[in-house]
Amino acid sequence: MGATFTKEDVIRKVEENDIKFIRLWFTDVLGFLKSLAITRRELERSLEEGMGFDGSSIEGFARIQESDMVAMPDPSTFAILPYIAGERQDRPHVL
Repeated sequence: MGATFTKEDVIRKVEENDIKFIRLWFTDVLGFLKSLAITRRELERSLEEGMGFDGSSIEGFARIQESDMVAMPDPSTFAILPYIAGERQDRPHVL
């Protein structure tokens, strides 16, 4: 079983590993994987306040009149994913 990370751990790991982009993954109500990509500068605020997105673009989430949604990242699920040789170094990482 992996380590459990706090908000401070995630921020430190992102800085130590020079991670430029973070991908917030979640599933829609049908179980299909969805994601938001944020920058390192947006990370701390998203961990505290969440990250807004248009829920009407996600199947089953909200009607167009109720489309403003907030994704709340869970720092305990943070993982640095390995990359494939030759892949761009500014690859997203997962939270």
